[in-house]
Amino acid sequence: MTTVPTGTPGRPTAPADQGVGPLLRAWREQRRVSQLELALRAGSSARHVSFVETGRSRPSEEMVLRLAEHLDVPVRERNALLLAAGYAPRYPETPLDDPSMGALREGMERLIQGYEPYPALVMNATYDVLAANRGILMLLDGIPESLLVPPLNAMRLTLHPEGMAPRIRNLRAWRGHLLEQMERQVALHRSEPLRALYEEVAAYPLPPGTPETEPGGDAGAGAEPSAWFALPMRIEHEGRVLSFVSSVSTFNTPMDVTVAELAIETFLPADPATVKYLHALMS
Repeated sequence: MTTVPTGTPGRPTAPADQGVGPLLRAWREQRRVSQLELALRAGSSARHVSFVETGRSRPSEEMVLRLAEHLDVPVRERNALLLAAGYAPRYPETPLDDPSMGALREGMERLIQGYEPYPALVMNATYDVLAANRGILMLLDGIPESLLVPPLNAMRLTLHPEGMAPRIRNLRAWRGHLLEQMERQVALHRSEPLRALYEEVAAYPLPPGTPETEPGGDAGAGAEPSAWFALPMRIEHEGRVLSFVSSVSTFNTPMDVTVAELAIETFLPADPATVKYLHALMS
């Protein structure tokens, strides 16, 4: 495993309104849930939820956490809600290099090393790469040093016109998939750093020569689409086209902000030729 140095991770921000009521209302409206529906989920009443949102009633610490859980509020923002209500944060934010995180680091190292020769990496909430295995480093072959200055960012490396983008055969489809993924994350986390990253990478121009149609996409009349079981990333490496589908894993019921924002992305070979090539390359 290669550990990648990073800068300070981005901090999703809460709305500027003061007090827990406006914050809860903003999250409820973001999730498109009525006061009555939220009250039923949380075992409360619509009247009480209304009073909390307008500041007429101060919710208990337990109620803040219960409402946040049913609104699927990220762990970092649950702390913000507690602070706004006058309570201490419930969830710590422990640096990944802290000794108490030793078992977590070791587990992730074993996981991504064990996945070789296939690519795997660990990212934070803003797609900064925290660790990567040899399969990922293989995909970064030929990328200019200027893009490899820490903190490495998976979205920048993939979509920058001088990064991996020129080698991705189905760039339009893969780019669309990544941008849709980021849009969903922005809506879920209400993160200004993530929104800024999305706006940056969405504005990158397509590399010269990017085809209007792509194999396996809307390739035009007479083209036979590939029977992919999921959208692959089809990328060139030393004259060969490798195909991967990605899977992202997160931690279940995290009790720490750092852990809640970790994601492990693995790339599964999408065809036998890719399997054979990677095993031969890293044998």
